[in-house]
Amino acid sequence: MSQNVQESMYDEVLEVLDKLRPFLQRDGGDVELVDVEDGIVKLKLMGACGSCPSSTITLKAGIERALVEEVEGVVEVVQVF
Repeated sequence: MSQNVQESMYDEVLEVLDKLRPFLQRDGGDVELVDVEDGIVKLKLMGACGSCPSSTITLKAGIERALVEEVEGVVEVVQVF
């Protein structure tokens, strides 16, 4: 992917995460965008989300679904620690 496409995708991912952030913060958590590379979004779950047993479900069913739907080119979301 070209640098401009990468930067555009990164910005779009940030916009979607900003929409989701209040829901995570309501439960005492948050999310940090680490990187976007070849359609793979790397996120770090923080606060209560980092240690929550449901964090994998939150990441895949919630965040990944929203990003795949709203940001062209996103294929997967992975959690980094």
